[in-house]
Amino acid sequence: MASHQDELVFLPLGGLGEIGMNAALYGFGPEDDRQWILVDCGMGFGGEENLPGIDVVYPDLRFIEEERHNLLGIFITHAHEDHIGALVEMWPRLRAPVYATRFAIGLLETRRLSEADAPKVDLNEIVPGQRLKLGAFEIEYVPVAHSIPESNALAIRTPHGLVVHTGDWKLDNTPYLGSLTSEEAFRALGDEGVLALVCDSTNVVRDGTSPSESDVSRNLAQLIKDAPHRVAVTTFASNVARIRSVAEAARECGREVVVVGRAMDRVVEVAKECGFLDDLPEFRSAENFGYMPRDKIVAVLTGSQGEPRAALARIAQDEHPDIALSAGDRVIFSSRAIPGNEKAVGSIINSLIEQGIEVITDRTELVHVSGHPRRGELAQMYQWTRPRIAIPAHGEPLHLSEHAKFARAQGVQEVVRAKNGALVRLSPGPAEIVDNVPAGRLYRDGNIVIGAGERALPERRKLAFAGIVTVAIAIDDRGDLVGDPVIDAMGIPDKNRQGRDLTDIIADTVADLLDGLSKAKRRDPEAVENAVHRAVRAAVNQEWGKKPACHVLVIEA
Repeated sequence: MASHQDELVFLPLGGLGEIGMNAALYGFGPEDDRQWILVDCGMGFGGEENLPGIDVVYPDLRFIEEERHNLLGIFITHAHEDHIGALVEMWPRLRAPVYATRFAIGLLETRRLSEADAPKVDLNEIVPGQRLKLGAFEIEYVPVAHSIPESNALAIRTPHGLVVHTGDWKLDNTPYLGSLTSEEAFRALGDEGVLALVCDSTNVVRDGTSPSESDVSRNLAQLIKDAPHRVAVTTFASNVARIRSVAEAARECGREVVVVGRAMDRVVEVAKECGFLDDLPEFRSAENFGYMPRDKIVAVLTGSQGEPRAALARIAQDEHPDIALSAGDRVIFSSRAIPGNEKAVGSIINSLIEQGIEVITDRTELVHVSGHPRRGELAQMYQWTRPRIAIPAHGEPLHLSEHAKFARAQGVQEVVRAKNGALVRLSPGPAEIVDNVPAGRLYRDGNIVIGAGERALPERRKLAFAGIVTVAIAIDDRGDLVGDPVIDAMGIPDKNRQGRDLTDIIADTVADLLDGLSKAKRRDPEAVENAVHRAVRAAVNQEWGKKPACHVLVIEA
């Protein structure tokens, strides 16, 4: 039973304001002593111009790290990277039991075993339809259709009411592989009484309903059958239904499947263990590619998002050790570029076309369908569940704003536009944002995870914009120079507008500056460093119009 002090709250720490990095908390209890569950722990992708050297982004979970003694469990809705990708890195900071389906656990374990020093995560298998009681929460996994097996919404029951957290979903009555989003199941939840619906916003700007995965499968089969030479299909590695449909199409026209890319290898291994690839011919490894006839092969590749180290990018640059494509071969992008990846994907497409390779994308053929609901599907979900409160989730600000308008048009009484860090009280009383907690991003920089406030990124951006000049000066204890200063410049032009060497200009600037200093000042390394620093930046700015970073090293000889 709930006391009059107990509150039910929703607190997103990732995924509301971006597509990716999903992490959402639900709390129950009095303000100073709540129990919490965490739904998903996903990562985002770097590659942005303002994040040089950053490939992976994690949600900042400091709030729940400080409350981890009250964290009852972590619940994974499905195994996409934007829902599980941060878990291995973040789990040692949380150390709560993790609940997921067999397929998600298989991918998490496969990843852990492939990474040195990865922690042994407390993984617990949960079956769709099963209810699990933890503290004030009772969590039920409700299967939904999506672009990866074993996707689920969560029905979260509390003493203050039922919350439906949809995760990623769509309506597809012929999904080719995986679950349906059951009208019966969600109508039953609506009949029970849904306090709040926290719902996927990804495709809210698109009208109508999504095509079926089976439609894509039929079209891929025809494109593979009609191809005169090699076929390469690139898709999200996690899309097991797409992999299976390509394999079945290859079998029908006497081709063999070659799997290329580590992420693809991992997913195929787990999918086989779970029975999703039963009754198919054995896949071949990349080493066999060069020995197979051009018209008897279909390669399934990683790299659909333009990742520079993935298989397709290396093939496009003719740098892959095992795979090469020739003029007349066909590459099918069975995917859509995630916002921000368009430039990288376009570069690979252009490179392939210049080599005479035919490229097919979803602009001209039905070779991909989204795993997220359009407006017609969202309307169905609202009709089935009839929530009192709607909270748009899983989207950029545009998606969240449009979803909020859409939910109001469906007759929802209370709509809350939340963002990461907003603490939303769902009950008792009207739904509203009652507080804000620290939230943000962490960045994986090589093997280190750094905070957004660290100096590495702004310094790196500065270096990318204006380069760096390094000056080394040796001065003896009398204040005399020992040899000539050593100057190195990186990232700046070779010559100014008049054709004069910029390094010579820097050298003359340093020499003139040092000649103008008294011997007493030269014996002060800090004074020399500051003076040279100012003079070099001013001289380069005058000639170039930009001020480089400048590092001055004074050696006392």
